[in-house]
Amino acid sequence: MVLVSAFGIAGCDLAPKLTPYRMEIQQGNYVTQDMVARLKPGLTHDQVRFVLGTPLVTDIFHDERWDYVFMRQRVNSSEMEYGRIAVFFADGKLKRIDGNIPAADTPERGEP
Repeated sequence: MVLVSAFGIAGCDLAPKLTPYRMEIQQGNYVTQDMVARLKPGLTHDQVRFVLGTPLVTDIFHDERWDYVFMRQRVNSSEMEYGRIAVFFADGKLKRIDGNIPAADTPERGEP
């Protein structure tokens, strides 16, 4: 009996530590710097929707403004990542972008 208990207790230390699976939690439209870099003044509503997806918030009183908001918690992390970007149109064309997601630095075509 003592021998069985000793093996049982020793086996607990040899077993790998099991932790529950944690998945990434994302809410809203996740917008990357590369996506913002693809936005250029003069794009139409459909072109912006193709790049960023359907806006999370549309205001019926301000149809020339789309808001993209997201919250993301990475796997095994307690930090929350928040992002917000507002896209403004004038006469159906993209006029300006405002938010806390800077555009990625991408080299121009033809440059190394």
